[in-house]
Amino acid sequence: MLDHLGGDGVLIVDETGFLNKGLRSAGVQRQYTPAAGRIDNAQVGVFLAYASSRGQALIDRRLYLPERTWCQDSGRRSGSGIPEKVEFATKPPWPGQAW
Repeated sequence: MLDHLGGDGVLIVDETGFLNKGLRSAGVQRQYTPAAGRIDNAQVGVFLAYASSRGQALIDRRLYLPERTWCQDSGRRSGSGIPEKVEFATKPPWPGQAW
């Protein structure tokens, strides 16, 4: 990637919400999503990209899987094809931020 886009770029981390009403759509629950600007049924994904003056590239992505409504519900997980090895993870706090 660096051969094509150069080493003068930046890494971009973006958390994005997707409005979704599906019963089997992985990670859907009532949660705040910036896409709607309110609490609604949505999925939340985190994306890592690299961008330079020569272009951009998606490096990785992860779907946020809510702990109570998804990670702890084995029936819901299996109905959506989410492997048991996928665990709940939260964002670490920013320096100086109290959780």
